[in-house]
Amino acid sequence: MQKRRKIIFFLYLILVVKLVIFKYPIEDLKAIAASWQKDVILEGLYTANFTLFKTIRMYIDYAYKLNSFENLVGNIVLFIPFGFLLPLCMKQGCNFFVMLLNAFLFVLGIEVFQLFSAFGAFDVDDILLNCLGAVMGYCLYIIAKAIKKQKRKKERQENG
Repeated sequence: MQKRRKIIFFLYLILVVKLVIFKYPIEDLKAIAASWQKDVILEGLYTANFTLFKTIRMYIDYAYKLNSFENLVGNIVLFIPFGFLLPLCMKQGCNFFVMLLNAFLFVLGIEVFQLFSAFGAFDVDDILLNCLGAVMGYCLYIIAKAIKKQKRKKERQENG
């Protein structure tokens, strides 16, 4: 059972990398990679958002023009499984701060890769939203664990 959970978590991580970093058609990715030079890295620094809530505010202010809802909700929903699955795969993952640190480091790794590769854009708000999603997933894990515990207790009372 534990091995199956780890495989599911690993497949989930691969899916996240595919959806976030390699979301463009392969031809576009090849063109981006072919253009990698010092200028591309510097351009990533210029287009990056290092100001917390800047993108979130923009999505709210221009909600009628942009696909704001999809971006805001998508960044959260994508990481709900992280917060739910990590505690199921790692004993240490049951600790909230360990789960949050792992989520933060994974998301930061993706964002830094985007910063220097031009396979997307670095956005500090994405880090915030993704970690919020992981926290929500962890809350679901805690709720599911409590429900399971209550169910076992009730079964013991009925059988004992």
